[in-house]
Amino acid sequence: MKKFVLAALGGVAVLGLLAQGSAQTRVLNLFNWSEYMDPAILKDFEKQFNAKVNVSLYESNEDLIAKLKANGGSQYDVVVPGQYAIPLLSRSNLLLKLDKSKIPNIKNLSKKFVNPSYDPNNTYSAAYQWGTVGVVYRKDKLKNPDQSWALFFDKSKQQGSFLMMDSTREMLGPVLKYLGKSLNTNKPEDLRAAIDLMVEAKSRSLGFDGGVGNRNKVSAAQANYGVAYNGDVVKLQAEDPNLGFFVPREGSVIFTDSMAIPVKAPNAALAYQFINFILEPKIGARLSTYNQYATPNEAAKPFIKKADVQNPAIYPPAAVMAKLEFILDLGKDNNLYDSAWTKIKAR
Repeated sequence: MKKFVLAALGGVAVLGLLAQGSAQTRVLNLFNWSEYMDPAILKDFEKQFNAKVNVSLYESNEDLIAKLKANGGSQYDVVVPGQYAIPLLSRSNLLLKLDKSKIPNIKNLSKKFVNPSYDPNNTYSAAYQWGTVGVVYRKDKLKNPDQSWALFFDKSKQQGSFLMMDSTREMLGPVLKYLGKSLNTNKPEDLRAAIDLMVEAKSRSLGFDGGVGNRNKVSAAQANYGVAYNGDVVKLQAEDPNLGFFVPREGSVIFTDSMAIPVKAPNAALAYQFINFILEPKIGARLSTYNQYATPNEAAKPFIKKADVQNPAIYPPAAVMAKLEFILDLGKDNNLYDSAWTKIKAR
């Protein structure tokens, strides 16, 4: 009987230790763009908060929106939408209103990322990184390229094989800028003109891929040039100095990606800790150094290498910034872009 009691007590103790360990090890489900998080930062977070981070990836805002709408956001604790996706997701009641008392490091954001137009008072989001959409190209194929979207949309200016980005607004933005229009136009005639140019360009192209995919294919000499995000290109230039990047003179897309918590996040408490962790100055600097995107974290800038701060591909000069536009949520007029993209893909 004594042996039985001791064995039972031992079993209870083991179960108690297992339950304690299980309770201490929490899981954070992060849904992020590909190649957009330093694994070392995740390891440091896991160690500091005794947590496990599971990472799922997407390649466009449309992919993110569709996934959250399909499952109500119940599979993820932190997501990283672009600025135009935030009002759309919040209108659909898919994002949690942030309790900023749980994110004290939000004070580190630069002024232009506090109370942004796409998310007044940072109700649903905190900025993560910002960057631009431009052209990745092979320097051995385009030795002195005409820095214009005409490389894609004027057959006479084409310089060999090229790729377009498989992302609705990020790809329609360039063709609209080439036409001298706002990339947030709600005029049907502007979209019809964009459709015609895109369909014609599509017939001459190697097709569509994500920004990272385009960069990789250009680096592998599968295409001469393509549409890509600046940081993805700058990041690979260290390994492949034959890659070049520029923002065409007609202008392009400037974007801000932000951290948000789905309204049905299974571990919102850990999500708050993660967002606050990313907004620490030295962590923010490490993030931008790894990603080679610009930081929205003012407190992080002193810890970023001078060469990165002075790189115009990361921090564009004023003349380039003046021609960049944020993609905006257009409410009911979002359908104009969805319809245009469907027609381009179908033809």
